[in-house]
Amino acid sequence: MIESNIAEAIQTQSRVSKKPETLVAKLKGATKKIAPVWPLENFVAVNPYLGLTNKSFEIAAKDLAAAGAVQMTLPLSFYLKKVKEGKLKVEHITTALKKRQKNTNASQFISNLENTSSDADSIETISTLVDVVSKVTGKDWKRFMVARVSNFAASYFDKGQASWKATNQEKGIFAAWKEEAMVDLTPDVSGLKGFRKNAEILPADPIEAAQFAIEKLRIPEAGMDIYLHRLLLTVGGWSAFAARLDWDSELYGGKDGKLIEFLTVLLCWEACLLESIAHVQLEPQWTEALNKLSILYTQDELNKQLNQKLILQDAFDLSVQESIIGKFQGHQTVSAKTKSQASAQAIFCIDVRSEVFRRNLENADNAIETLGFAGFFAFPIKYIPLGHEEGESQCPVLLKTGPTILEEIPNEKRNRQVLRSRLLNQQVHQIWKSFKTGAVTCFSFVSPIGLSYLPKLISDSFGLTRPVPHPDSAGLTAKYSKIKSVSLEINHYHQETVGIPLDQQIQMAKNALSAMSLTCNFAKLVLIVGHGSSMVNNPHATGYDCGACGGHTGEANAKVAAAILNSREVRAGLLKENIFIPIETIFLACLHNTTTDEVTIYNENDVPADRVQELNQLKHSLIRAGQTSRAERITRLNPKKVSNIDKAILQRSKDWSQTRPEWGLAACSAFVVAPRDFTRGIDFGGSSFLHSYDWQMDQNFSVLELIMTAPMIVTSWINLQYYASTVDNRVFGSGNKTLHNVTAGVGVLEGFSGDLRVGLPWQAIHDGENYQHEPVRLNVIINAPLYAMNAILEKHKSVRVLCDNNWIHLLAMDDHGNVSHRYNGNLDWEEIS
Repeated sequence: MIESNIAEAIQTQSRVSKKPETLVAKLKGATKKIAPVWPLENFVAVNPYLGLTNKSFEIAAKDLAAAGAVQMTLPLSFYLKKVKEGKLKVEHITTALKKRQKNTNASQFISNLENTSSDADSIETISTLVDVVSKVTGKDWKRFMVARVSNFAASYFDKGQASWKATNQEKGIFAAWKEEAMVDLTPDVSGLKGFRKNAEILPADPIEAAQFAIEKLRIPEAGMDIYLHRLLLTVGGWSAFAARLDWDSELYGGKDGKLIEFLTVLLCWEACLLESIAHVQLEPQWTEALNKLSILYTQDELNKQLNQKLILQDAFDLSVQESIIGKFQGHQTVSAKTKSQASAQAIFCIDVRSEVFRRNLENADNAIETLGFAGFFAFPIKYIPLGHEEGESQCPVLLKTGPTILEEIPNEKRNRQVLRSRLLNQQVHQIWKSFKTGAVTCFSFVSPIGLSYLPKLISDSFGLTRPVPHPDSAGLTAKYSKIKSVSLEINHYHQETVGIPLDQQIQMAKNALSAMSLTCNFAKLVLIVGHGSSMVNNPHATGYDCGACGGHTGEANAKVAAAILNSREVRAGLLKENIFIPIETIFLACLHNTTTDEVTIYNENDVPADRVQELNQLKHSLIRAGQTSRAERITRLNPKKVSNIDKAILQRSKDWSQTRPEWGLAACSAFVVAPRDFTRGIDFGGSSFLHSYDWQMDQNFSVLELIMTAPMIVTSWINLQYYASTVDNRVFGSGNKTLHNVTAGVGVLEGFSGDLRVGLPWQAIHDGENYQHEPVRLNVIINAPLYAMNAILEKHKSVRVLCDNNWIHLLAMDDHGNVSHRYNGNLDWEEIS
């Protein structure tokens, strides 16, 4: 029990000031600790620890452990297994101990761990009011609260999935909840007497209501920050979704406030709960919980086992880093033929899945040069597919969207015909869907019509047909699907200007080629290879598409890039920028299907008849690279011997029962920024992002600055999303994929109720026996002078904190291709022997 003098001090300490600006600052401070999550239609990776990166990895781990028993490492058993396997060595643990200035002998440290009785954690976490009420009453009111709040949020944020609107979406979040809470009988019927009346007396203004609830709950100012954080983590999924709405608003110059209103809902729910529960033990138990708020941070060691695991995680990171560095040390740099002699150049996204295909393409034809660049190819467009009214951002979520581009069929008459046909197809689909799901018609649907679905069910189940059409070809014949193109002409569409002016096309082309370090010596054929996945019955399918394209495929960006770079007017403009593209150079827009390792070329008709043999040879190399890549990937997907690899991979992509059609970016652990000559011939096993960069061509290191402030951040987001989904799938993952139910059209529930799930499902990181993604912080290896990297770190605080606080490991590569230095923080580097 807490000593009486501490309790008295807590009772007399001041409450939060009633000044609105002070309270808003408190609320905003809590909301900034919640990372945003994007909806299923463009599910992009995000760093779940985004709001905590201003703290060290170790302190953030302790904060999250205290606030919600959140884990930032795997159990001790994982690391001890690595020790036994010899992958985690004594010297790695010794180094990790020295970094923390601990004198413990590494062998003794391991021995002590082996004698630990259990992996069970005894982390002392704080309790919210609903936690205490659940404890004293013996009823799971926390689960009830989460279910009710989640039900409200699903209705309020619904994007067209629900047939009926149960919540007023025209009002603010808090106003809509209060309106519903005043009439919702569910809490009263469930035993919370007077809940509706308690909701009714809440102030109408969200900030005033938050102040009212805080005073009702008696939350002390000293423990306010951790309490609010804990409360947001209680319904962390919907909190993250509201955070994303604030993110988008702020990106385009608007204001935040959605998550503050949602936090107010949670505070008021607890205040109403307090007034609705009469239990003799509630008051003393709640007072004790409030007392612990203020002393939690004064404890020097929350949990001994947590510190042990953080040391082991540091050591494990070092072991993996040592393995990565070893791939470079002594590696003979392998140069392709000079660019002027290259049969083709292929620009791939930096995605780790591209590393496999690039390596195999170079093996198929060593005269092909491959390059790596973020998959939107520096063309941040808003893309409106044929027959759609609204477009989607095809760029990293860190960036504002650029010009709007329309998809079209080249012939104007055919374009109108296809447009009408696709719209009619969509309208019929919507009517049919309404009929199947209607409150009355759904009962009459099954008996007379249900049997007609049997042949399709059988063919889908055996992988003979695709259960649903691909979104890009839905409502289109195969003929027209192949000839879709993009329009760069300035026009108007639904009161929006579309197209790109010539001067802007020239500037975008210059920026893209400069950032790719590709401003001279162009091959005759240059492939711009976007990527996307092909799978069915997977709510998180867009998470396997291109994150640099906003959770969409890179098809649109590749087509826009090729159209601009093939333009004679653009090339004439580039001459004034000292960039000469030969007339025989043709840019080909392509898409790499990462699920099947097939590459589609969209504008092969741009290749003249006298060069068809050249194109066919390139296509043959792409086919061979695909076959080799599938053979490499099948061993990881299915360790059993497969007679027909190509058929097995293709069938997985169409199998609606397949929980692992591909591994996506699992195992990502490195980001290499260097000329391809330094990485060519190295097998990274699909674990490394590869970005082409030649610092000697980079005036004023502007390209390096762009890489360190954009792709490096995005790759760290991907890495940390996989990391968090692995170490604590309960909080930062989405659980069992087979139990998912899509809700509100924006996310999934695990089962029929509960919070919105965020992050990756368990099947995306684990094969049932072993982790396919092991928690390792990203190793960023850059071939550039140390002073140039330091200058960028000094200039950009948001980048520096990632490196200084150990969220990523920054390493330098010398001009011989060896990893030469390790960043130690505070702009200090150590030489790697």
